[in-house]
Amino acid sequence: MAELQTIRLHVNGHAHTCSVAPRLHLIDLVRDELGLKGSHLGCEHGVCGACTVQVDGQIVRGCLTLAVQADGSQVHTVEGLSKFPEARALQTAFIRHNALQCGFCTSGMLMAALELVREKPYATRPEVREWMSGNYCRCTGYHAIVDAVCEVLAQQMPEAAKGTA
Repeated sequence: MAELQTIRLHVNGHAHTCSVAPRLHLIDLVRDELGLKGSHLGCEHGVCGACTVQVDGQIVRGCLTLAVQADGSQVHTVEGLSKFPEARALQTAFIRHNALQCGFCTSGMLMAALELVREKPYATRPEVREWMSGNYCRCTGYHAIVDAVCEVLAQQMPEAAKGTA
């Protein structure tokens, strides 16, 4: 059996010191050790996006990222999103557009959408569709998800730019 390694990280603003096996995935640490069940484990191959979390400001697939790789990092899960205004706007838009039917993919979708509205605030509808295509959803068909993200992008767009968009 592999020797445990001690890591220190902040998850949703709370400091944690954990002893982990070197091959433990970040999503397993978050869900099983820290009890944060909002992010889901789907395909376990990094394809579906249900396990998406943010590490030091960048989204990663929690099923492909080892917990030891997050040592010293700031990690955010869907449970910690409410403190970000853009995330609250996304959550509201997802509800308004019924973009979260069964909810399994929603945490990963929100994490990806948050990065999109921050990184590409002037994204077009085709760009939103392309960006969100890395996360699978079997219920909504993506149209409602794209509508919700586009609504938030439009809300955030400076007034001067709205006339030219």
